[in-house]
Amino acid sequence: MRFLEDFACALGFLTVLPLPRSPRGSPGAFGRSFGWFPAVGLLLGALLAGGSLAAGALFPAPVSAALVVGLWALLTGGLHLDGLMDACDGLFAAKSPAGRLEVMSDPHPGAFGVLGAVCVLLVKYGALLSLSGGGAGSLVLALLFVPALGRWAMAAAAILLPYGRKGRSLGGSFRLEAGRAQRFFASGWMLALLAALFSLQGAVAGAAVLAAGLAPACAFAALALRRLPGLTGDVYGALGELAEAGALAAFAAGCCR
Repeated sequence: MRFLEDFACALGFLTVLPLPRSPRGSPGAFGRSFGWFPAVGLLLGALLAGGSLAAGALFPAPVSAALVVGLWALLTGGLHLDGLMDACDGLFAAKSPAGRLEVMSDPHPGAFGVLGAVCVLLVKYGALLSLSGGGAGSLVLALLFVPALGRWAMAAAAILLPYGRKGRSLGGSFRLEAGRAQRFFASGWMLALLAALFSLQGAVAGAAVLAAGLAPACAFAALALRRLPGLTGDVYGALGELAEAGALAAFAAGCCR
């Protein structure tokens, strides 16, 4: 069935979770898989929440928070962090747009990339450490919602905003057959999660978390559109990481307690 192929494609790309068969189906499955991105984020969040509860029962809060951040990167294969580093290196390089794209293609991280990754990881660690003192409920709620928001941000940016590379590329492959249906399907997942968040914590707190997640992602996307011909796969990964960090920081700030 096609929807299973699309979900498997999203799961195989966004995580390192084992699948019974290869997730790479037809070329259009890449684009159609965008609709499943928030669902994969929710699954990832459930695994992180379980890991956090287990680690919290065995280790002190600082160690538990560090282990969850490590598990977060491990389950995603470091893909989005790698995109964040490449995007930071390229966007902040004093070069032409074509030169910035070339920098982003270099697999070796530079100073801006390392700084960007360190900042995001520190925000996640600090937020998780703060949430661990507010009870398991707040921590689990944050870990369920935040990865879904990050993957929705990636899907929305890829579908709605122009792509910056010419020729064949991984990010370009995901744009095939990605359109209105995928945008509505992915947004449907997020609306359902937002409704649950609003009912549990209130509309004001939920809206604050949503705004805190989308603000850095939108600012980074705007910067990319000024400095590049369009977004790239690396920028998509960066948007997901920034949305996660911003939303998690809002949870930690007490918006949803």
